[in-house]
Order: sequence, then structure tokens, then C-alpha cells
Amino acid sequence: MRIFFVGASGHGKVCAEIAELTGYDTILFLDDNKELTGCGGHRVIGVEDDFRKFVDSTTDFFISIGNCKVRQRIQERIKSSGGNIATLVHPEAIVSRDVELGAGTVIMAGAVINPGTSVGEGTIVNTSSSIDHDCIVGPYSHVAVGSHLCGGVFVGEGSWIGAGVSVNNNIKICSGCMIGAGAVVVKDIIEPGTYIGIPARKSS
Repeated sequence: MRIFFVGASGHGKVCAEIAELTGYDTILFLDDNKELTGCGGHRVIGVEDDFRKFVDSTTDFFISIGNCKVRQRIQERIKSSGGNIATLVHPEAIVSRDVELGAGTVIMAGAVINPGTSVGEGTIVNTSSSIDHDCIVGPYSHVAVGSHLCGGVFVGEGSWIGAGVSVNNNIKICSGCMIGAGAVVVKDIIEPGTYIGIPARKSS
């Protein structure tokens, strides 16, 4: 199987390794930085716009870019051109059998996702993070390294849950939020913005 990653970055290296571990035998990169020739031992063979040359029934694509809005823009562009978007799950992640994962989502090593949870398309569930039962994580979000969502949490589209964040059970976080590293969320967040601290409060 062949897969193209858009975004030759540190995040791209991690995603490419997951692709290797899950059976892809041809892994290639596209990146608009024309000085790049490789990423994680794999070749960079063109720029983002070149994806159209490779759309066929035997090829998958994955957007390995951390920025949520950029990831969404590129993924939707490839989808609208008929490209197949892969979903990647590291073999050492634990994902309950009834969890719904959207296209273009990556679940990294050590992550745990418990029953009844839905993770929207284009979302990053990063290393050693956990999402407990009956959560909804909106599309193009990022649950960062070592963060933990208790049961029944809702995360809106395009929100970033920073490294080491803890979110109490049944909390709702609206779209377009950034929760700073180490914050503890104990109340619903209803207004987009950046939230930091213990308990998490909107940054001025």
C-alpha cells in the first residue's frame, strides 16, 4: 500500500512510523519547502499541489501538519479531489472497539480511548493521552501529549488541548479554544480563546 504525507516535519516522522507499523510499504512526502529532500528516512518528492498526480484507488493521503486550520484546509481539498484520506492508529494505542474515528485522525503510541467515544476527522490524539468513555472530540482538534479527558467531555472543532491538561468529567469546551499546557478545566468553556492555569481561566 502507498501513502503520501503532506507535511515533512517532526509530526510527519511520527505519523510515517505509524504507517510503517500498520502495513504501508511505500511512504512518500509532499512539502512546499523545496529544500527538503527527506523526512524520517522517506523521500520528499514534490509540493502540496502535486497530490493531484497521485490520486488513485491504491493511494492514501495523510495530512501531517500540526496547525488545525491548515490541516483542515488541505484535507478537505484532497477529499474534494477524490483522494482517499487514511486514519492511523499506533499498534501500542488502546482504542475500544466501538470508538468512532474520523478520516485523517492519528492515534499515537500509549494513547487510550475508552468506549462510547467519537473522535472527529483530522484530529491528533497524541502520545500517552487518554480520552475516557462517552466523549466527543470535534474534527480538526488536537489532544496533546499526556493530556487527559475524563468521561463525557465534549471538545469543539479546531480546539487544542495542550500537553498535560486535565479536563473534568462532563465538561464542554467550545470550538476554537486553546487550553495551555498543564491547565485543569473544571467548568464549561463557552467562549473561544486561550485558557491557562489551575483552574483554567481565559488569558487576557
